[in-house]
Amino acid sequence: MEAPFAPRSAHPVGAAVACVHEALDQVADSSLLAMGAAEAGAVLLELGAEIARLQELRLRVAAHAHTVEVGDAVGATSTANWWAHQARITRPETHRLMRIARTLDTGHHDPTREALAAGRIHLDQAQVIIDAVDDLPADLVDDGIRVRAEEFLLDQAREHDAITLRRLAKRLVEVAAPEQADAAEAARLEREEAAARAAARLTMSDDGHGKTHGRFTIPTHHAAMLRAALLAIAAPKHQHAVNGAGTVERRPGPERLGQAFCDYLERYPADRLPDAGGIAATIVITMPLESLLGGLRAAHLHTGETISASEARRLACQAGIVPAVLDGEGRPLDVGRKRRLHTKTHRVAMALRDGGCTAEGCDWPPGLCHAHHDQPWSRGGATSVANGRLLCPRHHARAHDPAYETKTLPGGKLTFHRGARPAGPDWGARVAASTGSPHASAGATPGRGGWH
Repeated sequence: MEAPFAPRSAHPVGAAVACVHEALDQVADSSLLAMGAAEAGAVLLELGAEIARLQELRLRVAAHAHTVEVGDAVGATSTANWWAHQARITRPETHRLMRIARTLDTGHHDPTREALAAGRIHLDQAQVIIDAVDDLPADLVDDGIRVRAEEFLLDQAREHDAITLRRLAKRLVEVAAPEQADAAEAARLEREEAAARAAARLTMSDDGHGKTHGRFTIPTHHAAMLRAALLAIAAPKHQHAVNGAGTVERRPGPERLGQAFCDYLERYPADRLPDAGGIAATIVITMPLESLLGGLRAAHLHTGETISASEARRLACQAGIVPAVLDGEGRPLDVGRKRRLHTKTHRVAMALRDGGCTAEGCDWPPGLCHAHHDQPWSRGGATSVANGRLLCPRHHARAHDPAYETKTLPGGKLTFHRGARPAGPDWGARVAASTGSPHASAGATPGRGGWH
């Protein structure tokens, strides 16, 4: 960028800026190949200190520019806006810098301004110190405490960056005024929590192609609760159980956390949510009978969205999903019964009977298993101990994966075999006859492709 001045300024500050400009011009094309490692490190640190000094000078000039109303002659609404337009800097940035400049110009933070002018601290550290000292509760600390607090943070800035300095600033009263620490800490936390609750936001937008994008702002402790729940689902150990031992063992990334969020929503008990319109918060899926039996025709949510038949069948085991199966003329054959999930008493009884996962060769204990309906719930299968069995997360997923065939062994155990999905309408009949209950009479073969 060309310098905005042409002649050398008569003011010492302007003249100094011109000298800096000329000095930088002299080294603009200088090669650094001859600079050794030690010298390069020393120069890098020295440049950081000099940039901090220039930042302080810029803030001092900005405060003066505000006082003399620079930009007023051309109709600028503020000096910060004029600065942003002329220097091609974003307005949020010039307004942030102007706030710091005007704060330092009040004389209430001279130690911080002097440290910045000497290059002992950086601008981001200066902002943390100013904000922390100004945030001290006026009813608990006096001017003397504020001075000691600022001196403490300036001393800590010699060893810590702005992020660590901000953490230390949260405990500032404990150092500056220990006798007031508890009351100040309580007041600060209450202010932050109230502001966080007031700022809570959630926006969602459907892109029309099967994806919904969103953003949210929630209090930090609620974010910690959500993160803990998602990490538990996305953890490698859980993923190994569901997807097999070939799953890569690594820290869960955005993709896996997104999938965990979907799993969390599917499994959250809808009966623990408030009623809306007289019924519990529930998603109703409408689908034709042939889709329930394994067909391909899409299913529809009562909220207007469309999902594939295989996805609808997969959701059969999750909380808050109620199927409405229609005949060929669109008339309801069976609006699913909401009392679909096994109770704690059922699970205890199944644990005593099954001893763990009922898949052949699986040794998962009862406490880590899911309750699974042998006869599909939508076909009249009861939510009972007799019609239930325990399956670990991995084998429960297999039971609902159309890529696998499920067979019942004579002793009641299940086995899963990968098989190709045949084309044509016979697929529904094959799905309907592929699984039987170990507790049913001989020859009973209730289907596994329906709602559980």
